[in-house]
Amino acid sequence: MLDRDGFRPNVGIILLNQRNQVFWGKRIRTHSWQFPQGGIDRGESPEQAMFRELHEEVGLHPEHVRIVARTRDWLRYEVPDRFIRRDARGHYKGQKQIWYLLQLVGHDWDLNLRATDHPEFDAWRWHDYWVPLDVVVEFKRGVYEMALTELARYLPRQDFRNRFLRSNVRTREFDRQSPAGGQDHHLFDLPPGASFDPDPNANTATDLPPSDPLHAPR
Repeated sequence: MLDRDGFRPNVGIILLNQRNQVFWGKRIRTHSWQFPQGGIDRGESPEQAMFRELHEEVGLHPEHVRIVARTRDWLRYEVPDRFIRRDARGHYKGQKQIWYLLQLVGHDWDLNLRATDHPEFDAWRWHDYWVPLDVVVEFKRGVYEMALTELARYLPRQDFRNRFLRSNVRTREFDRQSPAGGQDHHLFDLPPGASFDPDPNANTATDLPPSDPLHAPR
């Protein structure tokens, strides 16, 4: 299903965990990483297509996620001729996408890259929101940057500073009761973006053995 300009309607998915890290999937049998995405079938709404692709590509159901936001308009990218089937060249141009920002309310173990017989990914990991675009296939990088930028304003707030302050207050109370406590320690503010959570870059990919032929980038 193409529009009059040769673009196929499509949805893209940015899936967050509770630390605002994003699901980052490695395309099967490649070194390319990307977000889940897929075409909108005839008669589907973008939201219906998003939930279908969410299950087909990462095994999640609607009850596992919360919709945070979506892009206002279509974001487009063109696909180079070498990635287009010969019989589609001349009338197929690329993808136009509605992007959804979702938050996982289920668990990591709910994710399943083998939910269907045609998996898109053979590994995944959680990554910082601003993913490295140099590992994304080149012709998708512009639309990734546009989607991430537009949806960044809707990221759920992370109350790292308040959690630290509550912890620090408990430490101060302990120091007051301790014979060696003496003077109170001064509270200090965290620098912007700082966190006491483990380094997200320390996570490793969950590897699965590839078993399917290489799919052309979508």
